[in-house]
Amino acid sequence: MTLPPGQYAEEGFPVLSAGPTPRVEAETWSFTVSDEAGVTKTWTWADLMALPQDEPTVDIHCVTRWSKFGTRWRGVSLDVLLADVESTADFAMVGSYGGYTTNLPVADLLGGKAWIAHTFDGAPLHPEHGGPARLLVPHLYFWKSAKWVRSLRLMPTDRPGFWEKLGYHDLGDPWREQRYQGD
Repeated sequence: MTLPPGQYAEEGFPVLSAGPTPRVEAETWSFTVSDEAGVTKTWTWADLMALPQDEPTVDIHCVTRWSKFGTRWRGVSLDVLLADVESTADFAMVGSYGGYTTNLPVADLLGGKAWIAHTFDGAPLHPEHGGPARLLVPHLYFWKSAKWVRSLRLMPTDRPGFWEKLGYHDLGDPWREQRYQGD
């Protein structure tokens, strides 16, 4: 266990959000991937549960300077969800119930680096932490792990999401302290 620069170890699980907590029932939840040609593929909750599940144990790092070691999740790898999507896009815009967005390079979503997580520490993901499902990209600051995830739009060029438009870094690598544009 090693802390990235500028971080402290947190035993709790702080709740930080850009707005009110959306209440999304699993029965009405869906996740849609759109490619750059506008072709979409949608998974319901039942579809997601029927896919191969991973149980990553990972450290997470918030841009507000806390890190939490050894968090346990269950979810579906983006490698599984994007396996049948025809795309040459280099970037993705992730969208959430409630309107939040964040941009990511596609390379940071593949290769066992990202999941749609629905379980935390053996229990269904609580709404305050993004339940019923959130994106989990543990190698980047946690604002990239969008809560209440509902969509992923593949894009040929990068565009800023919610926090990135307000000056946060486009990538958000905690090991390089990429908190704000220019870091």
